[in-house]
Amino acid sequence: VQLQAFGGGLVQAGGSLRISCQASGRDFSNNAMGWFRQAPGKERDPVANIDWSGARVSYTDSVKGRFTISRDNAKDTVYLQMNSLKPEDTAVYYCAAYTSRLGGGSVAIWGQGTLVTVSS
Repeated sequence: VQLQAFGGGLVQAGGSLRISCQASGRDFSNNAMGWFRQAPGKERDPVANIDWSGARVSYTDSVKGRFTISRDNAKDTVYLQMNSLKPEDTAVYYCAAYTSRLGGGSVAIWGQGTLVTVSS
């Protein structure tokens, strides 16, 4: 059972990147999913959540209007589209499956991270 995140890379400020998280070994279609990020020397913080159906999403204030979380349950994949990227978005991004259907609360499983670097 794992969550595989991929799609990170180096991008210039103002650019866009889409990262993905593929689930395998278990059906996560009834779990809320989330993206977190951890910058060097900082704690891991939540970025965006999406409920099991994809109907309800939430974002941390610093990415509202720039990032979009979505999911395709048929493909067992969650996406994070990141636009208008800023150097302060540089971090390792982790996906996670929550124990609940709506999001928040306990994380059932963490994916490995994918590094996003935004150059100024």
